[in-house]
Amino acid sequence: MRALAIAATGMNAQQLNVEVIANNISNVNTTAFKGARAEFTDLLYQAERLQGIPNQGGETPLPEGAMLGLGVRTAAIRNLHRQGPLTNTTNQLDVALNGRGWFQVQGPNGEVIYTRAGSFNKSDTGAVVTLEGYALPGINPVPQNTTDISINQDGRVFAKVSGEVDPVELGRIQLANFANDSGLEPIGSNYYRETPASGAAVAGFPNDEGFGSVHQGYLESSNVDPVKEITNLISAQRAYEMNSKVIQAADDMAGTVSKGIR
Repeated sequence: MRALAIAATGMNAQQLNVEVIANNISNVNTTAFKGARAEFTDLLYQAERLQGIPNQGGETPLPEGAMLGLGVRTAAIRNLHRQGPLTNTTNQLDVALNGRGWFQVQGPNGEVIYTRAGSFNKSDTGAVVTLEGYALPGINPVPQNTTDISINQDGRVFAKVSGEVDPVELGRIQLANFANDSGLEPIGSNYYRETPASGAAVAGFPNDEGFGSVHQGYLESSNVDPVKEITNLISAQRAYEMNSKVIQAADDMAGTVSKGIR
């Protein structure tokens, strides 16, 4: 029975859907996390009767056919790069992006990777780094006798050094944009990698045209809406149950046929 195979593809699809929703909910408090959505597409269709062929008289084409779908498959898991809400932390090295853009980070083996999580810190040498110790390019180390750090909305970093009247400019935070943010490859720990699908990175600075601004003392929160995710979870669970009912019904029908043959 084709209904068994069709319903099985539906159960597989809804299981994946639940797994995507579970990952969203588990990261509801992850800094700058971007929720995802499972995208599905129908499978091949089997032609029971083709539309458009001539009728029995050979004159008028048939207006409709009989095309039986064979199920569903996963087309993509799309990362939803919506802006998350900004949360005030008062930490000098917490920086949130408001608008388009990604922080550029010097990752392992010199690879440039990208993140929206601006929870930065200082290394033992005074370099401004991420929680994993990856440095921000373009920012000089913070002097040891620094009493205050300020970052303005266009990304310029200043240090107030003890004994000096004027603050010292340490550099400017570099950002990047992509033609297709959804094409970036998530590699964990809030980092993404450029891919052919995302397009090449377009470098810039905060408040440049097409780039957002940065806000010191804030962090971008996860863009996951818990209420919406719970609603999606209930919907996926019901869809899974309906597909299982189809399998049960198809099995009962097959049992009725086999009993009739005996």
